[in-house]
Amino acid sequence: MAPVLLTVLVLCLPGPTSQVTGSGPVTAADGASAVLVVWCVLRLLRDRHRPRRGRMLTPTAAVVLGAPALAFAAATAASSDPAASLPGFVRYMQIFVVVPAAVMLLLRDARDFRLLCGTLGLVSLLQGALGVVQSLTGTGASYMGQPIRAVGTFGALDIMGMSTVVAYGLVAALALGLAAPKDCPRRLRVAALCCAAALVAPLALSYSRGTWIATAVACTVVLLLAGLRRAVLVLAVLAAAAVVAVGGFGAGSAMIGKRLTSISDVSSTPDRSVTDRYSLWSAATGIWRDAPVAGAGIKNFPAQRDGHAPLGLSSGSDTEGPGTDFQRQPLLSPHSMYLLILSEQGLIGVTAVVGSWAALLVCGLRRLYETRQAARAAGTGGVAGCGLAAVGLLVWQLVDFVYADIGGPSTVLTAIVLGLVAWWALTPAGNAADEASPR
Repeated sequence: MAPVLLTVLVLCLPGPTSQVTGSGPVTAADGASAVLVVWCVLRLLRDRHRPRRGRMLTPTAAVVLGAPALAFAAATAASSDPAASLPGFVRYMQIFVVVPAAVMLLLRDARDFRLLCGTLGLVSLLQGALGVVQSLTGTGASYMGQPIRAVGTFGALDIMGMSTVVAYGLVAALALGLAAPKDCPRRLRVAALCCAAALVAPLALSYSRGTWIATAVACTVVLLLAGLRRAVLVLAVLAAAAVVAVGGFGAGSAMIGKRLTSISDVSSTPDRSVTDRYSLWSAATGIWRDAPVAGAGIKNFPAQRDGHAPLGLSSGSDTEGPGTDFQRQPLLSPHSMYLLILSEQGLIGVTAVVGSWAALLVCGLRRLYETRQAARAAGTGGVAGCGLAAVGLLVWQLVDFVYADIGGPSTVLTAIVLGLVAWWALTPAGNAADEASPR
């Protein structure tokens, strides 16, 4: 379990301050995830002759996690340049197959699940606090010509990093705060709800519209699954916290309001970032139409982008922030995970990968329903906090992937989250059903 926690804590380290071309830099989080996988393999080898302690993937888990691996291999083999696609294949395997499987196998019970969520909450609070300081002191990344965008230690080259981490922490904290009393002590539930409320401010100051939308959808799903009365109460608390957080930042509140308004104005008077995103989406669909079955090959979107993008697509996005000089970042992906997979891996890839995520969601909801029914039959009632957190985090990720894709140090945290979800959704009932009675 220690390597999993270490991988999350490593995200507090500063990110790169200079642009790196190619497949991207190998970060400290990548190194920690490699240690995690090696640790898991050693544990499996040590416990292979101990039936009670040895854990292996169930057939269902092997299919759900293995289907994307086959799709990645097929896209790499069918690529026009397999050598160039190989680094992308390794990256996809790391994020969507190997690390999630290792996390799933290393988590022993609901206590480990909550411990990992607590570590995630701690990292979210640290990153969020730094982000708020950056926004208030004008030391953040550039936004509308002012250095007020909260980015935490991720820097201006990964402006989505802090918002992703904070959103994960907020959703997980909210879910655990709504757990059944028998599942989680009162003081921990109160602390979790306070953590969720505290993370609203840095999330707002990240100015990330896609993250806002994904968080709103995920939190709504969590609240509805927890019960209508709780949903009304918590929504009232979160609304009050949002008013205080936004109203307390003076000029920043006007920019947040303008950013919120732009969500509904993107079809009438879109800004440059929205125009570029639509152009990239159009390029992705054009690339897919040229190779609908197996796609253009992993990592081949940048090479084929200009041949399919509208003329209005800009050459890149401007970045500037603490420790980072003004740079022009090239637009190397469509900024939609679904369209990136569709363009580079075709129908084979999108069917296998999205189908795997859909299976995780269905299995997670089914396990949550079964756990709730078992609690009602036992007369304890309530809802499973780990199940709420797993479903909420997966919903957040599925919505966020509409507007974002993988990249940067926070991507390793995506793999950790998928491992959490897989533990809840795919472990045998005897292991995950201990949710209502932690040891």
